[in-house]
Amino acid sequence: MTAHGFFHWNELMTHDVKKAKDFYAKTLGWTYEDMPMPDMDATYTMIRADGQMVGGMFPMSGPDFANVPDHWFTHLAVDDVDKRVNMLKEAGGKVHREPWDIPGVGRLAIVEIPGGAMQGWMTPSEGIIS
Repeated sequence: MTAHGFFHWNELMTHDVKKAKDFYAKTLGWTYEDMPMPDMDATYTMIRADGQMVGGMFPMSGPDFANVPDHWFTHLAVDDVDKRVNMLKEAGGKVHREPWDIPGVGRLAIVEIPGGAMQGWMTPSEGIIS
């Protein structure tokens, strides 16, 4: 498992997954595995380099993402996401999505640190490594 405080996962938040896939396949040789996200009526793309998972692509669609530019989003591994989110709130951070479970992946929260940077904080499932 990724150690507490280390970067664990990176995902490209994009309005055009196909265009991003084509670009990175041509420039970095990445390959992809699409996974349905039934609860969001979308597909999440796992990114692989030399057969190893290196990140993901999340499709930004709908009015919530209308004015959000494509960007890379990082997730930090934490030892106890619920405890750490409470500490974040006490330290002046904001929570955009309270912790929730993703089966086989871990427990995740979307947070904003003072100054405005957004991050995912997650307690990865056992055996999940970056």
